[in-house]
Amino acid sequence: MSEQIDRLKPELIAEHRLHESDTGSPEVQIAILTKRINHLNDHLS
Repeated sequence: MSEQIDRLKPELIAEHRLHESDTGSPEVQIAILTKRINHLNDHLS
């Protein structure tokens, strides 16, 4: 699971970052956590 999320992280960061070097803003963190939650939900359904 984490491998799939790790592969998507750069894309999620690029899509939600507030500036060029942003990797930790709330928007980025929420996007990553939402992807992880959705992946777990799909796995458990």
